[in-house]
Amino acid sequence: MKEINVLPADTFVVVNRTILNESDRKIISMLYQPIIGSMAVSLYYTLWADLDKTELLSAEYTHHHLMTSLRIKMDLIISARKKLEAVGLLKTFVKKGNVNNYVYEIFSPMSASEFFNHPILNIVLYNNVGKKEHENLVKYFKIPKINLSSYDEITSNFDEVFESMPMSSYDNLNEDFKTCKTGEIKVDDSFDFDLLISLVPNGVISSKTFSKEVKVLINNLSFIYNMDEDDMKAPIINSIKENGLVDKVLLRKNVRNYYRYENQNKLPSLIYKSQPEYLRNPVGSDDKRSKMIYVFENTTPYNFLKGRSNGAKPSTRDLNLLESLLNDFKLNPGVVNVLVDYVLKINNKKLTRPFVETIASQWKRLNVETVEEAMKAAEKEYKRTKQTIENKPLAKTVKEEILPEWFNQSIKKEKISDEDEKSLKDMLREFS
Repeated sequence: MKEINVLPADTFVVVNRTILNESDRKIISMLYQPIIGSMAVSLYYTLWADLDKTELLSAEYTHHHLMTSLRIKMDLIISARKKLEAVGLLKTFVKKGNVNNYVYEIFSPMSASEFFNHPILNIVLYNNVGKKEHENLVKYFKIPKINLSSYDEITSNFDEVFESMPMSSYDNLNEDFKTCKTGEIKVDDSFDFDLLISLVPNGVISSKTFSKEVKVLINNLSFIYNMDEDDMKAPIINSIKENGLVDKVLLRKNVRNYYRYENQNKLPSLIYKSQPEYLRNPVGSDDKRSKMIYVFENTTPYNFLKGRSNGAKPSTRDLNLLESLLNDFKLNPGVVNVLVDYVLKINNKKLTRPFVETIASQWKRLNVETVEEAMKAAEKEYKRTKQTIENKPLAKTVKEEILPEWFNQSIKKEKISDEDEKSLKDMLREFS
């Protein structure tokens, strides 16, 4: 989808597609905010506040109104908007013209029960807040159990209270009424069901096995656990009931258990996330360094290391190292990619843990957050190390050919050559 440049003068209206209430605020603040961040939540509340007294439709505003209300720049508003769209709280429509007109449809958050049973959101929340805080959140939203075994129910039936009266006429109103609606959370349909069927023995799967609902669930589980068709085969087969249909609850349990078994009892982690949007470089420059920055920012550490390993799945040791860099050292995914690329090039394709962690500790102290900052830190470290080696008697100098492609290209901004363009396109395909 091509991104449209939003200007402060562009107008918008807010349309309420649901029934919003105060209990929604708690769910958004406690369950959604750890995933989408405070800026996206503030944008949601601002759009909600812009509705009229009937809470159906807002007046027409310009985007400058949002900039002044939230005290942030337009690019941060767009980033926050996309996060709301991704979790199903917002839908966006645009009519292009001299001044673009936008319609923002807002939706209710899921109920706590739906959220904690969602195959993607619940896992992402768990990863973001940790086990203890996740348990506290579940406990907060749980309905307390009361033992009613020693009680008798005396609730009245409708017919015990009201009498039926004859009516002369009644017109059944076929109108749209306000109702609580939650938005749809979309993930690209990348799972190949034809390939899966070809991997399964004949007779195990029938034409009724994969309903639309089951396909959506499998696609979501495949995405959040980063499991391909071959990985998903066993959990799916073990979730098929005697009638040939998939038990969705059992499928989720089987996929989770399979992933934990293969990953030392851990749930999906940050190794499958890319650089946060607000820490990325603006797209537009055509030089080679900018192309490399784009690769580092838009590739997950898992896929980056996999690409650097010629498509082979990274070893458990290397995956544990990636998780440590992201979780323990709190380095951003794009920064981890630069670190991995740098070490592989200067260390004979080896990710030696003590060496990697030494650099990671230094970058953490330097507060390296962006890809460009990481590249500059790597270049500075390399030059310092090289100078130290050259000053030692009889020491061999470091060979230039082992350097990453992006070294010493911060000043040169010439247009990328056809050969380099092809190389970078191949690299992007490699990491996709």
